[in-house]
Amino acid sequence: MKKALALDVGGTKIYNAIINENGAIISEIEKHSTPKTYEEIKQVFREIIKKHEKDVDVIAFSTCGAVNNENTQIIGSTGNIAKGYPNMPFRELSTKPVFVENDANCAAWAEHEIGSSKNCANSIMLTLGTGVGGGFIVNNQLLKGKNGAAGEVHFKMYSDKRRKCTCGSWDCFEIYTSGTGLRITAQEMLNNPEVTTYDVIDGVNAGDTKMLEVYHRWEDDITNGIIGLANIFDPDCVVLSGSMAQFVETEKIEQNVNKEIVTTPTRVVKGSAGNYSGMIGAALLAFEKGVV
Repeated sequence: MKKALALDVGGTKIYNAIINENGAIISEIEKHSTPKTYEEIKQVFREIIKKHEKDVDVIAFSTCGAVNNENTQIIGSTGNIAKGYPNMPFRELSTKPVFVENDANCAAWAEHEIGSSKNCANSIMLTLGTGVGGGFIVNNQLLKGKNGAAGEVHFKMYSDKRRKCTCGSWDCFEIYTSGTGLRITAQEMLNNPEVTTYDVIDGVNAGDTKMLEVYHRWEDDITNGIIGLANIFDPDCVVLSGSMAQFVETEKIEQNVNKEIVTTPTRVVKGSAGNYSGMIGAALLAFEKGVV
């Protein structure tokens, strides 16, 4: 059975493990702090690969940033990681084949193959964390677009420039539905710049009326975004993953989405591929695309 050395690269942490063709993690999961400079990141990659490449058939990267359709290079902005990172020469890092894909796309593929959207030909995965990532499966294929950058969920929720998004535009889905978005919503509604996401969740759990109002506004923004996406893509299901997904009432959102959409009813579910779905998806995509 073929094996991949998978690396999940984020702005603060780099994880790696060996994964087989079934999507099973068959080695210890190693964790590294993401260095602050391009050269230091490159050196960490070299050290990880040198340690493990003799035991695997392919190196598979799940990384922040949009990735080209050849799965060789980053083509989109990666503002949360070292300057110059998009220029990383991934294929030069190993004598083995190297495969690269966007982290949200990798997680979406993991859910499609072994997780909550398995047996769904058409699905949407939204990763709700500090930001929001998106991955779209259409007719059992990962949607990449003309250059590889499809799946960025930076569509507008409002049109009157209420909030500046991290992408540089205004009022994107991400700046309302991420953990950051929940915090900003709380600060606006409570007129308190010190309130945090944790304060909101603690208040909701304690039955605090004002915090519940904040939480319901956040859920409404998630619901409205899913309504728009469901009307465009007509998915079998919408999968919510990431650190903030645990706080979402998926059954309630599913009911409200299906009341509003003009396409066929869909399901809204939580992801089940686990915290390392990025690595799993990267490995499975590398195998699927016949890189080895």
